[in-house]
Amino acid sequence: MTEHAPAIWPIWKLALLLYVFAAGAVAINLFMLGLLGQSLGLPALSPMTVLALSVPLGVPAAWASGLWVRHLLEQAR
Repeated sequence: MTEHAPAIWPIWKLALLLYVFAAGAVAINLFMLGLLGQSLGLPALSPMTVLALSVPLGVPAAWASGLWVRHLLEQAR
């Protein structure tokens, strides 16, 4: 019997699984950035605006998270 190495998930699958968490992290960071902007005299970002911005900005964050997890999986091999 030959022993096969376990398959490592592709980055796009990892990014798809991590998208919800990455977009949530982006939303929290944008909201905090909006609060910081108020101290500089900028208008506050509404929660709906933050959520609308976090949907497209969550894609590169999820991809970066997928790359990071893939790297960890390769190290664990």
